[in-house]
Amino acid sequence: MKKKIIVIGAGASGLVAAGAAGESGAGVTLIERNEKVARKVMITGKGRCNLTNACTQINDLIANVPVNGRFLYGAFSRFMPADVTELVEGLGVPLKVERGNRVFPVSDKAVDIVDALNKYARMNIEKRITARVNGLIISDGRVTGVKTEGGAQYAADAVVVATGGLSYPVTGSTGDGYILARSAGHTVTPLKPSLVPLEVHEGWCSQLTGLSLRNTEIRVVDTEKCREIYKDFGEMLFTHFGVSGPMILSASSHMRDMKSGKYEIHIDLKPALTHEQLDRRVQRDLAENSNKSFSNSLNALLPKSLVPVIVKLCGVNGGLKCNQITKDMRAALVDTLKDVKLTVTDFRPIDEAVITSGGVSVSEIDPKTMESKLVKGLYFAGEVIDVDAYTGGFNLQIAFSTGHLAGVSASRDE
Repeated sequence: MKKKIIVIGAGASGLVAAGAAGESGAGVTLIERNEKVARKVMITGKGRCNLTNACTQINDLIANVPVNGRFLYGAFSRFMPADVTELVEGLGVPLKVERGNRVFPVSDKAVDIVDALNKYARMNIEKRITARVNGLIISDGRVTGVKTEGGAQYAADAVVVATGGLSYPVTGSTGDGYILARSAGHTVTPLKPSLVPLEVHEGWCSQLTGLSLRNTEIRVVDTEKCREIYKDFGEMLFTHFGVSGPMILSASSHMRDMKSGKYEIHIDLKPALTHEQLDRRVQRDLAENSNKSFSNSLNALLPKSLVPVIVKLCGVNGGLKCNQITKDMRAALVDTLKDVKLTVTDFRPIDEAVITSGGVSVSEIDPKTMESKLVKGLYFAGEVIDVDAYTGGFNLQIAFSTGHLAGVSASRDE
């Protein structure tokens, strides 16, 4: 007789868990509160879906998981990025590898990944129920089913909780899994935003709202420890509250115990040029615009909206003619271009974060199976667990690996 498995949540981890459990011979019921599946996957990678990272070594994967990475050794070893690629391409979606080993669909459409995952689940489940699970049924230390908000009860031999975290609540990630875990006696570690935009002290950022900088370098400094904790090259965005964009989201995951002023971001606007090279470039621009005002000579060097900010930061009178700019003034401009400082005051709210940091304590989950150590037959997968990674496809890989392991493990005969 087939084992009856219930998977709660039809996001990335839940769809893979359901598909893997069904492939392993279980009778699977997938319960999802939303009509549409994998809503969060639809918006990842700016709608392109960076679904994994094409690294080939487990240690490389773990190195990109700053929170409880070693816990994932078993899940990663059983379902690597190559396995994700094989699964998705086998479902008819060709993939490509871009900078940083980021893997995307060739179509650049996240919906193709969602459709493939949905197809994988549908091929292997017996039924899909649209409902919100609000309780686990536990008897003698074992899960025996679930209760839904409408009062219905569904029996099961095993239950996989794959409900996501708290980030992007409009996609259905509203923390239901944490409530279920606590009801089963599990510890939920403090929940914080990760991969999240940052609020800064400098009010001039609001003047640049919408300005995107590319080919820029940032350094993040922990002012309490007086050391650099992160460095990156790429794209960032100014907002009304501070900064966002790929580099900033990655930087945020390196910040712990956030408090105002603890972290500084140092922006190099011209990382391809040394101070000396940039000074020569500035000299040339000033000479070509000798009769123009200093402020009007920088449009070839900087985006127009950034010019007045840089002029103010470097302390040079913008009304001076270029032929009046001294060597010291020029040096002040170059120093500013190579090091624009921002003082981080806080993370943005958790509902703006890409992922949630914190979750069900890994000390209470068997890393070889994803089964609860407290309640037999109860499994966890994906963002509900206290693991989170850097950008680059690693968080979805965690979802796929833990989902696959939970689904396969739940379907096994004891």
